[in-house]
Amino acid sequence: MYQTFPYPSVRDFARSVFEAHGYAPADAADIADVILLADLYGIESHGVQRLMRYHKAIAVTKTARVGAEPEIVFETPVSAVMDGRDAIGQLVGIRAMRLAIAKAKASGIGMVAVRASNHYGIAGYYTRMAVEEDLLGVSMTNSEPILVPTFARKAMIGSNPIALGMPADPTPFLFDAATCVVPRGKLEVYAKRGAPLPEGWAIDETGAICTDPGRVIAAILDRRGGGILPLGGAGETFSGHKGYGFGLICDLFTAGFSGGPFSNHKKDDPKKANTSHFFMAMDYGLFGGKAETRARFSRFLQELRETPRAEGCPRVWIHGEKELEGETRRRSEGIPMNEKTIAELRSIAADLNLPAL
Repeated sequence: MYQTFPYPSVRDFARSVFEAHGYAPADAADIADVILLADLYGIESHGVQRLMRYHKAIAVTKTARVGAEPEIVFETPVSAVMDGRDAIGQLVGIRAMRLAIAKAKASGIGMVAVRASNHYGIAGYYTRMAVEEDLLGVSMTNSEPILVPTFARKAMIGSNPIALGMPADPTPFLFDAATCVVPRGKLEVYAKRGAPLPEGWAIDETGAICTDPGRVIAAILDRRGGGILPLGGAGETFSGHKGYGFGLICDLFTAGFSGGPFSNHKKDDPKKANTSHFFMAMDYGLFGGKAETRARFSRFLQELRETPRAEGCPRVWIHGEKELEGETRRRSEGIPMNEKTIAELRSIAADLNLPAL
């Protein structure tokens, strides 16, 4: 069962949660805006259904420290390494991408690798920050191990999304995808719905295909084996080894360059999230005429939209179009929310003495 709530009400509730935890109003607004963009895009797995995760990270496990100040520990004109000091990931991510953007405006390119952070929401939020400054943006993050390497039966790599945004007309190119078949949040959504997983998404601790989301989640959390398959699925027939490789590349750019732990060692210290990120902003005018580059890419995207459609298919989409159209619609029509998520939000409100949504 789903119920729809007005977007401003959900946004304001999320902001009030973080203010109640001690965040300054501006910081609470930034955190909530990252979370709510996922809901506006239709990415339920990373929206307010994750609010309980952040609430517990702040109040229970204390892996996300209110008031923590990220610190630059290494820097060049075009790069930096930031230690998040266990701050919540959305604030770390915004600060890091702003630094990358500033470096790109000064030097043409800016790259920031981050360690000691927390879950930062959807990777695409940060690439959109760069696009809004007429820059190309890249964002990646590692996570706790949920991806099972090809031919293995134990999760060793995170969902490890890779996002890239490039300005274009009439809409920007906004690509954002986990390197496993689905992120863990998608399993959580299926568990809340009481629905089985599609076959080919995940395996259990024995290495067999599993459609029980609760069993897969429990196996991941207990680290006893099982997990989500890489993009392409099991084995090499449909190129699962390529998704495995993309996940490994993400760990290189995030943990490898920042000095943070790789996915399989993120939980070695249960008192820390130890999440690593990578951000890049680039002035695509580095390669010549900036206006012409944007125009040529925009023409190419339009040619893709006009590609003859397969029978029964309504249109050819460019990455980001569904999300941007969904954002416009949900800002006016509201945010659909699972009844179990609603119950979680009411529980959070009770914990913090806040009015229920």
